Amino acid sequence: MSPTFPPIRACLFDMDGLLLNTEDLYTKCANIVLQRHNRPPLPWSVKAQMMGIPGSSNGDVFHKWAQLPISREQFKQEQAEQQRIHFPECEPLPGVEALLRRLKDAKTENGYQVQLALATSSMKENFDLKTTGGRAGKLMGFIPEENRVLGDDPRVKKGRGKPAPDIYLLALELVNKSLGDDVPAITPEECLVFEDSVLGVEAGRRAGMRTVWVPHPALLNEYKGKEAEVLAGRIGLYPIGDEEQLGEVGDGWADLLPSLVGFPYERYGIIPGPA
Repeated sequence: MSPTFPPIRACLFDMDGLLLNTEDLYTKCANIVLQRHNRPPLPWSVKAQMMGIPGSSNGDVFHKWAQLPISREQFKQEQAEQQRIHFPECEPLPGVEALLRRLKDAKTENGYQVQLALATSSMKENFDLKTTGGRAGKLMGFIPEENRVLGDDPRVKKGRGKPAPDIYLLALELVNKSLGDDVPAITPEECLVFEDSVLGVEAGRRAGMRTVWVPHPALLNEYKGKEAEVLAGRIGLYPIGDEEQLGEVGDGWADLLPSLVGFPYERYGIIPGPA
């Protein structure tokens, strides 16, 4: 029997690879530096282990694979140089602009305004590079600044980024603070997490929230045959304990979507605003 859920009252969004095409730009920047030092392009089998973790583009998984002839500090500098060039080129992914525009004026089936928040592993410096102008900048206008949590937000304890649930629980706390006194607080069960990374899906599930996984096609290929485990948060890339927070395979709390085009609002009890 399928579970019965209340209508979704809050949509909590990841950013990189979910709202913006920045995962491809991260790969582009890394590959420019790798080629400069006669190393092969970054494969998705490695990238899949890095997605969603703050600072992972210069982390242990990457360097263990890359075996670069330069120090981490030099790689960090060369990569940052490329990111300053290419991050401002980022664009919204298909369906994102229409989704946020319709959610901005959406209500639930029981009449509550749908709230929006951001929970991204991007540090503030990179966030600003990606969102200072163009379509990406306008996109962020749909999400109130007070409802945004970034990867270096001091309110998230060091070492408690995704797949820990903290960033999503903080985003919900901020949303609830913004509600009027006569509006009941939103519960985790009334939240929908939007993620592209495997670790992000796990973070959403650990937070007790419904989740949609919208992976890059190459990432989905890496997890072919394991989609149900991803949706349950049970891949276990980085075990952090608290196993009782995880979902069960086929429990109905998470869905896989090929893109955000034609989002199924009615599945989540949402009445969208005008197209």
